[in-house]
Amino acid sequence: MSPKYFWVERLMAFRPRLWISTHGALLPLGLALLLLTAMFTPGFLSAPNLLSLVNTASVIGCVAVAMMLITISGNVLSFALGVTTGCSAMMFAWLTGYESGLLATVGALVFSTVVTGFQGLLIGLFRANPIIVSIAALGLMTGAAELISQGSMIYASGSQLQGLNDTFWSVPASGWVLLALVLLADFILRFTRFGRNIVMLGSNMTAAKAAGISLWRTTVGVYALAGLFSGIAGILLAARYNAGSLEYGIGYDYSAIAAVLVGGTFIGGGEGTALRTLAGLVVITGAGAILLLHGVSTEYQFLFTGLVLLVAVLVQGR
Repeated sequence: MSPKYFWVERLMAFRPRLWISTHGALLPLGLALLLLTAMFTPGFLSAPNLLSLVNTASVIGCVAVAMMLITISGNVLSFALGVTTGCSAMMFAWLTGYESGLLATVGALVFSTVVTGFQGLLIGLFRANPIIVSIAALGLMTGAAELISQGSMIYASGSQLQGLNDTFWSVPASGWVLLALVLLADFILRFTRFGRNIVMLGSNMTAAKAAGISLWRTTVGVYALAGLFSGIAGILLAARYNAGSLEYGIGYDYSAIAAVLVGGTFIGGGEGTALRTLAGLVVITGAGAILLLHGVSTEYQFLFTGLVLLVAVLVQGR
């Protein structure tokens, strides 16, 4: 092998590390720029706007943490987490008709965990393409939900949702839920054997297999955990609107992917943390709120998110 190609291969081997070190400098700079812009944006620091921002970011954040776990495991991303969130909201709202908050919560979480875990089974056991599997799941769940609900909204009943709409120490309950999930995800990745298996699987599948890690069990586990987090996002949506609808999950995949990549998770797998994903979420949702307060239409907000996402992908590209 010529020296030229030797150093090219060495550079490619260190690409994830270079990506993370680059984000170690750029992400704080982006947060500082966001804070500076927010200070000069009328109404941004008002209590109603901050409460609305936390409520919006909390749902996107739950999906983003779920997406981060899938990305770290080396399965790139999933297009089915948003529809899983919407279906979980519908399941939760429907089960509240039995006047049992516990039944509604467990039912929604079991649904999201099993549905997403089954996708992990197809990917891990049969080595199916994760993108294709998520697209197929998106179509199947969308069609089934439309047929069952006849395209109508499912309204919740009872008082099971009241606690999720309260504020504690001036922070909405949904914000505390997001913080708990972020800390839980980071704890799993840093301090558990399952978390180390996820990172190793995303870093080098061949080495993970040689180390005796069960690839299909780890893949099923990470997808099931991602489904659990998406189900929690669905419950938060049902609590906010006192109803469940398939449309509630539209667009959350897009924002979650942006938060994950802006937060520095390496799209090739094996690198990333939930705390950095939370920082990326702050950048994406904060910038969107600033644009909204300046009268920028929704189309331009999507354009901005798309440009940020494109830059993140290009920086990570070969």
